[in-house]
Amino acid sequence: MTRSIYLVDDDDAVRASLHSLLSLQSDLLVRSFRSGDLFLASAGDLDPGVLLLDFHMPGSNGIEVLNALQETDPKKFASVILTGEGNVGLAVQAMKAGALDFIEKPYEAETLLRTVDAAFSRLAQDSAAIAHAETARAKIDALSPRERDVLMGLIEGRANKVIAYELDISPRTVEIYRANLMTKLGVRSLPEALRIAFAAGMIPQP
Repeated sequence: MTRSIYLVDDDDAVRASLHSLLSLQSDLLVRSFRSGDLFLASAGDLDPGVLLLDFHMPGSNGIEVLNALQETDPKKFASVILTGEGNVGLAVQAMKAGALDFIEKPYEAETLLRTVDAAFSRLAQDSAAIAHAETARAKIDALSPRERDVLMGLIEGRANKVIAYELDISPRTVEIYRANLMTKLGVRSLPEALRIAFAAGMIPQP
């Protein structure tokens, strides 16, 4: 499976060096951009991938690029900041803006490739989490309003009788709704149902 990696650096020599190094990896598709603005103009049409992003560039700098991505599609790219030696403080700012890691220039090839592999692993995890959440939301959306009401009661730890009283229905009816929602969610136990509700965002994260 081909993986996409994007180089964004205004230094022609740096881009050429990175491109040569990364092109040795048979499964990498490498694309280069000489400014953050050019990358952002194309970002919406690009496949998910790893972004190697220089900090200091004409036009939008590295943090401004990261901030723009956070507003549009924060999980699409796993971003790694390339920063000059001694600019660790700037790299920390970039990580707060969404960068996964940073590499100081001049970098060692082994360090760069190891960081890129870690970024691809993180990207795969994020993609799997997004797919899981979308599947969970689709299952929750298939529930009727009353089934969702019963599920919310279960999420909040209420007994069937309490849920029945609050919804002004009989405990037997609650049992029927509960059985129906379990079938629609494709689960056999309450903990499994709660995990789907959590993935779908019904249970607020701490």
